[in-house]
Amino acid sequence: MTKRTFLIFPLLCIFIFFYSSFKKSVGITAKAEIKTGAEQTGKYLPYLKGKRIGILGNQTSIIGKRHLVESLKSLGINIIKVFGPEHGFRGNASAGAPVKDEVDSLTGIPIVSLYGSKRKPSKEDMAAIDLMIYDIQDVGCRFYTNINVLAIIMETCAENGKELLILDRPNPNGYFVDGPVLDMKLKSGIGQFPIPITHGMTVGEFAQMINGEGWLPNGLKCKIKIIPVASYTHDMYYTLPVKPSPNLNTQQSVMLYPSLCWFEGTVISQGRGTYFPFTVLGNPLLKDKYSFSFTPTGIKGMAETPLHMNEVCYGLDLRNYDINILRAEKKLNIEWMIEMYRAYPYKEKFFDYKQSKEMGNIDFRTGDSRFKDQIMAGISEQQIRKSWEPELSNYKKMRLKYVLYK
Repeated sequence: MTKRTFLIFPLLCIFIFFYSSFKKSVGITAKAEIKTGAEQTGKYLPYLKGKRIGILGNQTSIIGKRHLVESLKSLGINIIKVFGPEHGFRGNASAGAPVKDEVDSLTGIPIVSLYGSKRKPSKEDMAAIDLMIYDIQDVGCRFYTNINVLAIIMETCAENGKELLILDRPNPNGYFVDGPVLDMKLKSGIGQFPIPITHGMTVGEFAQMINGEGWLPNGLKCKIKIIPVASYTHDMYYTLPVKPSPNLNTQQSVMLYPSLCWFEGTVISQGRGTYFPFTVLGNPLLKDKYSFSFTPTGIKGMAETPLHMNEVCYGLDLRNYDINILRAEKKLNIEWMIEMYRAYPYKEKFFDYKQSKEMGNIDFRTGDSRFKDQIMAGISEQQIRKSWEPELSNYKKMRLKYVLYK
């Protein structure tokens, strides 16, 4: 070994050590290490053989690049019906838009909409199947309605004596738990459970919590079987292979969503009506405060009548915001709300956006009737966070009973 090699070798070892530590600290992992529940077909295909199967899924229900329904059908699984949530089975419907029953054009399987004339499968629907599968990508927020659909399908399975097979998927925002725990007086379509804004659980873990905490009506318990994600921990950074809904169309929007969605209870646009929703903030009356601008328009399948439609909005461009800052702090960003409120000229109208009782009232969005008053009173972020206790810490302790991953 030469003298030069003798010097380089220990330096290389030191570099490898510190780089590995850095990767672990920011959650960088090789995507190939993670295998979703759906991808581990060997663990559940034998369980499906000879059964009549129903599937609650959408465009995120994939194995590799192929849809779960198409994959299972090609493997000889008897899929009787498919059930579609908000945005529809193929994910083409706008947020809040009713979805009709139809027949899937690719497989010929009947699709029963759970976001139209009914919100839960009928007795006839359930009588036609032996086992229900749930496979939908979630983004880990209380106001993202997939967990409501999960509870509905668990209730329906329990009522009809059917088992629910959950093909688990990573939670891209599972690295932190934060926000006020929902005051159940504010229970609504965007807040069904006494949990914080980011709950830090996968769908499989959350299903265990629903059962364990007795959140189904009439003391019901759903028989569930979970296929866990392989080689996954909550701190891992996970890039979604398919957009989970029309307005979460980039990884940046998925990661910013927890800190931007509560702006839907204000006069501030989050970019609905653009092709970069949930990555910008703005309002037409902030022209003197900010140079960045965007103009919401009607976009079919995304936002057909967005807030401030066809008006130039001025504000913050977060499309290149460093997500690692959020991941390191493990907190919702309250400062953006404080900044926008201070910048807006008509303070008394900042929280006046009335899209609907639930969607337009920030109390329902945050799950906390104090938050609006705290912002208006100029309360500090530290004081606001203090008001979330002890409920937030109590939730974190309760959550530990149900986690499947580190």
